[in-house]
Amino acid sequence: MFTLARSCARLVYFTLSEMGRMGIFLATSLLQIVVPPLQVTQLLRRIDFIGARSLLLIIFTGAFTGMVVAFQGYTALRRFGGEAFLGPGVGLSLIRELGPVLSALMITGRAGSALTAELGIMRITEQIDALEVMALNPVRYLVVPILVAALITFPLLNAVFVVVGIYGGYLVGVELLGVSAGSYFSQMSSAVTSDDVWGGLYKSLSFGLIVAWVCCFKGFYAARGAEGVSHATTQAVVMCSVLILVWDYFLTSIL
Repeated sequence: MFTLARSCARLVYFTLSEMGRMGIFLATSLLQIVVPPLQVTQLLRRIDFIGARSLLLIIFTGAFTGMVVAFQGYTALRRFGGEAFLGPGVGLSLIRELGPVLSALMITGRAGSALTAELGIMRITEQIDALEVMALNPVRYLVVPILVAALITFPLLNAVFVVVGIYGGYLVGVELLGVSAGSYFSQMSSAVTSDDVWGGLYKSLSFGLIVAWVCCFKGFYAARGAEGVSHATTQAVVMCSVLILVWDYFLTSIL
């Protein structure tokens, strides 16, 4: 019993300590954003890596997500004679939930894991230590461009995901299942409000912050050795995915 209690105490201590380190890391990174000069070259590289190179994946995922939602929505609405409301169903589900969440999960798997591995390799090869020796702030030089790039690219990729998904639903609902094209878009324009659009934007911004924060932290403090980098990468992807889903629930309940 004493051994179990001691193990639980160690787990609680480690969890609280890790949460404190992550909180300090986030606060430091956010403060460094307003400290000039901003590393513009690094920022553009990160925007290209996180945003432009994820575009094809987002388009592909968004198109088939919209198609699946249209299929399932049509099957459910047909039972109640509400096929005309397929447009609002597809639009609201993509704008409010599926767009921000799925795009964030896709970017986490493609870009977040790579960023964690990159920073982890820089840690174990002592490149981060070399920056500190040269009196360069590694957080401002390495982390801040990733953070700003994520805040820029996540809403844009979410918008692409939603637009492609809506037209994917149009292809299935209108061209394949025979729903009226006029009702598909007219009902959507009347049902979707600016609050829905802003809600999706807020979610994508917060998800971008979460992914950049967790991935950078795990890579920045990766343990020594190749095993430490792989462990940090796995932890980053799993933690980001869980936090995205949990935070999505709280934002949905608030917004």
